[in-house]
Amino acid sequence: MMAIRRPLSAIPGLGESLSAILGLRDTWAPARRTWAPGRRLFLRHGVGAALFAALAQSQAPAAATTALFRNQFVENTTGRRCCAVIELRQYTLVPGRFDDFAKLFEDEFVDPLEAAGMTVIGQFHDLDDPNRFVWLRGFRDMPSRAEALEAFYGGPLWKARRDAANANFTDTDNVLLLRPAAPDLGVDLDGLQRAASGAQADADRGLVVVTVYSLNEATANSFPRYFEQELKPALARGGVAVTAAFETETSPNNFPRLPVREGERVFVWIARFADRQRGDAALQALTQSAQWHEQIAPGLERRAKATQVLRLAATPRSLLRG
Repeated sequence: MMAIRRPLSAIPGLGESLSAILGLRDTWAPARRTWAPGRRLFLRHGVGAALFAALAQSQAPAAATTALFRNQFVENTTGRRCCAVIELRQYTLVPGRFDDFAKLFEDEFVDPLEAAGMTVIGQFHDLDDPNRFVWLRGFRDMPSRAEALEAFYGGPLWKARRDAANANFTDTDNVLLLRPAAPDLGVDLDGLQRAASGAQADADRGLVVVTVYSLNEATANSFPRYFEQELKPALARGGVAVTAAFETETSPNNFPRLPVREGERVFVWIARFADRQRGDAALQALTQSAQWHEQIAPGLERRAKATQVLRLAATPRSLLRG
């Protein structure tokens, strides 16, 4: 089953401040989730696959319209911002298996995933949950997503190694399908280089903070504007530079063998810190300001019904790092 994140107050040195920066609540209620809890493994072959495939085909016209918009989105994006479609994937691992799975993923899967047509943006160890593997991947558009996923998961490598991968998981269904909240809010890949296979972890891999707001339906459409006009400037004044931000991609899941969380709206922002201690200190200092307590936190409380914070350390071959 999906592991529920412990309260932020239980995290040494963070508790109260990170709860405040994330809008006063630090978990999303599992009772409200609509993503399928019974499909646990990295890839499912099962009775429902044909039904889901038929549903995806029936919604093809809407997906095609969305694809046209996404292509325009990519063309309007400056630099190497990735990507028009993003997946934020959180896996709960069998206790004690993180290092083994991370090595398998980096040595055997990263390069073939990219060869199949996707960008593996980053993979991370959750600093507050030793059994959580978090990664981000991106696609040019929704049709490209379906093609790339079929190329990898229908290919010989995955068929040969999926049992070894699946042995590490207790849950892989916590997946958000996202799109950049604005053309300049994709992940900036300029200057980022992936280490060679077999690379070892640095002593300090910095800090990547991923914040997920589960939004009230009434405020979901206006939240990106609120973020741009109020929340993002407040973060910047506190020394927290937002490097990417995403909202829910509302197109139907066009690769139903891999479930995603559906029937909910979220907003996600990412910040990077080269030094982990300085990053934690910046987040703490920000929440001590009167403006934050008097203006920003109440605004978040009105708009977001639940919040999750991920404090992440990049694995050795992660493209994105602190």
